[in-house]
Amino acid sequence: MTGNYSSALVENAVEALTRLPGIGRKTALRLALHLLRQPPEIAASLGDAIKKLRSEIQYCTICHNISDGEICAICANPKRDHATVCVVEDLRDMIAIENTGQYNGAYHILGGIISPMEGTGPADLTLKSLSGKVEGGSVKEVILALPATIEGDTTNFYIYKLLRNFSVAITTIARGIPIGDELDYTDEITLGRSLLNRQPYSGTNGPA
Repeated sequence: MTGNYSSALVENAVEALTRLPGIGRKTALRLALHLLRQPPEIAASLGDAIKKLRSEIQYCTICHNISDGEICAICANPKRDHATVCVVEDLRDMIAIENTGQYNGAYHILGGIISPMEGTGPADLTLKSLSGKVEGGSVKEVILALPATIEGDTTNFYIYKLLRNFSVAITTIARGIPIGDELDYTDEITLGRSLLNRQPYSGTNGPA
């Protein structure tokens, strides 16, 4: 055994845990030993929760957020401003924006950003449903809240070209976000202010 743990079962658990992002072998070993010290039902509950996460989770048919049902809680909430749609890269960015407490609109999760280096093109994102949503006429503003990176700017510009002929305002969050930063690493105050101070998007890879 590579870890010299005297138990193949412990080794297997450590190997499984190291597949999680940010978990090295030492942390994985601590977690495995912690579970061993807990009552059996704790480990069983954890395993059951992970199995259900993979087998029962759904994706919202409106915004592509993860959900327990066909429509997520945000899209189903009549108190939200569904005429305003904030476009984000993934779930982490949506959570980051929700945590600011400064936004009460709807979302559209792209599932990534355009990145030729990573082999991700427009067809790999949920752009078709975004276009259809705007074409329906109920959306009045689309907020581009993508990372301040070359890939994020490229995706912003592509969305601008996709939607510019529709009767919808296209805005982008203010550049209080440092260049190259991901939204989920930005502090809530800065992110909240960037949302409140959003500006019209000109189609030139930046705010007008």
